[in-house]
Amino acid sequence: MSGDSLTARAAVDEHGVIIEWSEGARRLLGYSSAKVIGRPAADLLDEEISAEAMRRLRTLPRWTGTVRLRHQDGHGVEARLLAHHQREDDSAPHWLVLSPLAGSGAAEDPKELAAWSFYQASCCSMHAYDADLRLRQANHYAERALNLTEAEMRGLRHAELVVHPEFDRVEQCMARVLETGEPQDVEVRVQVAGEIRKQAWSLSLYPIRDEGGELRGVGLSAHDMTEQYWAQKRLQLLNDAGARIGSTLSVARTAQELADVAVPEFADFATIDLLPDVERAEAAPSGGAMPGPTAEGSFVLRRVAQQSVLPGIAEAVLRPGEVDGYAANSPTAECLATGRAVLHAEFAPDSADWSVGHPGREESVRAFGIHSAMAVPLTARGHTLGVAVFLRHERPESFSEGDLLLAEEITARAAVCIDNARRYTRERETALALQRALLPQRLPVQPAVEAAFRYLPTDTLAGVGGDWFDLIPLSGARVALVVGDVVGHGVQASAIMGRLRTAVRTLADIDLPPDELLTHLDDLVIRLSADTDMDGASHSDQAAEMAAGLGATCLYAVYDPVSRVCAVASAGHPVPAVVSSGGAVDFLDVPAGPPLGLGGLPFETTEVTLPEGSLLVLYTDGLVESREQDIDEGTARLRSALASPATSLDDLCDTVLARVPPEHPADDIALLIARTQALDPRHVVTWGLPADPAVVARARKLVTAQLDAWNVQEASFVAELVVSELVTNAIRHAEPPIELRLLKGRHLICEVSDASSTAPHLRRARTYDEGGRGLLLVAQLSRGWGTRHNGTGKTIWAELALDSPESSPPATSTQNRP
Repeated sequence: MSGDSLTARAAVDEHGVIIEWSEGARRLLGYSSAKVIGRPAADLLDEEISAEAMRRLRTLPRWTGTVRLRHQDGHGVEARLLAHHQREDDSAPHWLVLSPLAGSGAAEDPKELAAWSFYQASCCSMHAYDADLRLRQANHYAERALNLTEAEMRGLRHAELVVHPEFDRVEQCMARVLETGEPQDVEVRVQVAGEIRKQAWSLSLYPIRDEGGELRGVGLSAHDMTEQYWAQKRLQLLNDAGARIGSTLSVARTAQELADVAVPEFADFATIDLLPDVERAEAAPSGGAMPGPTAEGSFVLRRVAQQSVLPGIAEAVLRPGEVDGYAANSPTAECLATGRAVLHAEFAPDSADWSVGHPGREESVRAFGIHSAMAVPLTARGHTLGVAVFLRHERPESFSEGDLLLAEEITARAAVCIDNARRYTRERETALALQRALLPQRLPVQPAVEAAFRYLPTDTLAGVGGDWFDLIPLSGARVALVVGDVVGHGVQASAIMGRLRTAVRTLADIDLPPDELLTHLDDLVIRLSADTDMDGASHSDQAAEMAAGLGATCLYAVYDPVSRVCAVASAGHPVPAVVSSGGAVDFLDVPAGPPLGLGGLPFETTEVTLPEGSLLVLYTDGLVESREQDIDEGTARLRSALASPATSLDDLCDTVLARVPPEHPADDIALLIARTQALDPRHVVTWGLPADPAVVARARKLVTAQLDAWNVQEASFVAELVVSELVTNAIRHAEPPIELRLLKGRHLICEVSDASSTAPHLRRARTYDEGGRGLLLVAQLSRGWGTRHNGTGKTIWAELALDSPESSPPATSTQNRP
């Protein structure tokens, strides 16, 4: 290395001691490294530096200036110094001091060097234009970029080099540089002749001035940003895919979103084909095998989505929903057979034979000039769902390996979303099937109420919920109306709902008052929560909610058509509405009991007398409450809907569902509307009986006479036997007062009440026993029998069939409409 190419180089630590000394430094000041290393750098100064200047120096990251130094022979040396404060590496902080040696400047003419630099620059295209915006100079990079020599371009305006709107725009910007004297930055996207894809350039336009500062022209420096441009486009496409694909849990919609993202930004035509039963197929085991081909090596797929740059998707030979086979030599079949993406970067449409399998597919390839294709498998969680095919025919460039990687990334995201939608659809269908099996499909015909119902499952991401309703006939012509809501969604919520509904029906069968029934139901929910914690399923959110006492809410009401009294108790459930026969709507003042599962808190029963023809409306909170409306707003809308005239209960249910819930309910909705009916007082008769065995014969006569008056003599024989046994048991085993009641409705109900709380039970009498066969006889002669308790004792009842058409009330409307 020659001396002229050396730089004087030294290093000084934070204490001002020299720690490094180069050969260039020795030539500058004459000291060898052995003589200066370890000495204070101040010893080499030939001038004084103030303490203040030294303090400021320590705070600077870099310093430059001229300093007078002392040569070894004693004379002074003026030196230009550049000092860097080194603090970022692993070594101790120090100053790196540099100075060019005298005589190391360039011997060549700087103007010549600049000219060589202009022409030989390999990183950008450079142009020089005069004041008329005529090109005067262009470097070799510009010649290659425009495929023109400088001689061929000289004298032309920028917009004349390539006829393109973007070049016109650049020339307008150059004119503004001449007008304002201010530089401008411009980005252009242009299809240059000879290139098959769009190129991107970043242009810097700057004024060119002479030595006197006069504006003489415009300089243009253009950097090729094509690769960065396409990389950004790919990144943007990935971002769009993440934002747009998977917005719903619909398989078809998700597949269409994939096609919409790919066209037109990525492909000219895209198709999404899935295995025919993919929406119903169970997930394959981890690492499951690819779907097998037919005996001929072809695959059968169902078209789910497609998109094209052409109106009407003219290239398509299938419509969504149609099934077709793909030949073994097609990209689609090859992709499915290997489980890997397939790239046919370039082929001649006229000779393409891989598209056979459909009469019109090969014809479409040739007719539209499809010249490049990719097939990418839709694979998620170890199993294949189908294949996405991307084609080009409008844009001239073929798919590249980079395009294939991009297609794989987008398709992989879409495949997971499609699989999520598939799994959601399967679980939703399972939950709906379970709910249909657990919920009543029609309501029983009984004399207490006329009823109609609706059940509207939600269609949100959370899935089907655990709402339920029921109408349960009770003894004494009474009826229980139930509505409840299990917290959570999906199959587990439906299963828990089924268990609670079964429990309510079981508890209702023993005629518990509403508050006692909810207390038993509360205990059941607590036990279910404890069982869930113990059986290994305690990690689920549902179990956590149940364990926290927020498992379910329930409202239980019992209506007696004889007294027209309705007894209601609530476990954290919305209160029912009552609509009078005149159309006035009110909400019952039912104490808000705790939700089921808290335990230890009481429930209260409220009794209200309802005029005949009143409407009792029970519902779940999904009807009146959502993210879009609070419960007060929903309740007001429910009041308005219930006040609207309706020709039937079914019509009223439809009106409520059309006007009350939000457009997209976030929770299931259960609605039960019952119109109260009252038994004709002439069909109810009650007698008080003394506790005397002789009264049994009188009771039989009273029953026979009453049945004759009701014109149902065919039931007299059975009714006499049943009443005789029930009255005899009350006299023998119970306490007075004793009361006999007959109710005639669809069936004949015989009831004997007493003051004892001891419940009778069936037993099998031995051959020679004189008694013990009474209740067995009652059970065999009646449609049903049982015992219910009250505050003063118990009532034993038996229900007998009546064959008279007059005894059958008209059928009620119970059909559920969607």
